[in-house]
Amino acid sequence: MIERVDWEELPAELRSTVEEHAGRVISSEIVAEGLNCAAALVLTTERSGRLFFKGVREADVEAVAALGCEARINGVVKDVCPTVRHRFRAGGWSCLAFTFVDGRHADLGPGTSDLTAVASALQRMQAFDGSAFPAPPFADRFTSHLLPGEAEFLGGTALLHTDTNPHNMLIDNRNGSACIVDWAMPATGPAWVDPACTAVRLMECGQEPADALAWLDGFTSWRNADPKAIQAFVDVTCRHWTATMGERAAKPSNTRFRHLLGFSRESR
Repeated sequence: MIERVDWEELPAELRSTVEEHAGRVISSEIVAEGLNCAAALVLTTERSGRLFFKGVREADVEAVAALGCEARINGVVKDVCPTVRHRFRAGGWSCLAFTFVDGRHADLGPGTSDLTAVASALQRMQAFDGSAFPAPPFADRFTSHLLPGEAEFLGGTALLHTDTNPHNMLIDNRNGSACIVDWAMPATGPAWVDPACTAVRLMECGQEPADALAWLDGFTSWRNADPKAIQAFVDVTCRHWTATMGERAAKPSNTRFRHLLGFSRESR
């Protein structure tokens, strides 16, 4: 887990800039779970109320780029993501302040009651048009592992999140709806990719493959997906994880992805 920086440890110049725009910070609380940013805080401010504040050091070029991506895409994905209220660059830091969601991370394990809310958010994401934001093609992240002809199967016009792990899903305590956060590495590709990756997360969290696939079958994009495209997706993903982690370490993840090939077209 990355070591978090508290509010009082941030540079005075940055703290002054934040308070100039959001109002005096009355209280702050470190968010310890998830996230790769150096600062993750819930701030209570005089003018802006409660905010979720995340920041990275300017020296971390990749992290700054990811944060900038989140800021730029926010208006496009506002139907499922909290609004960016403020953006700050001061004292050697780059930061965003979002509307605070009083919630918890989604439970994707057996017996959970969160899957309806998660599915609802993902269904809304199915309508996101990749032309609304200049995200790279999904196939580009697998360039080193693609076989001839596979890239065309991973093409598409949908705007994808690509990292729907439980820490990037918040269940709002007020109404039980789900928010999808951390849009730091979007891509354009087939609309079924995010639901399929989420089904793999369900298995990772202890769901039986048959139950995860039954949940996934609720997505029209998945039901209509070309089996050859799904095969290409699973194959290249497994090659990627094997190359990254080694065959033995990648086996559990690859097994979960290969369960995606276990659906029956004839049964539909």
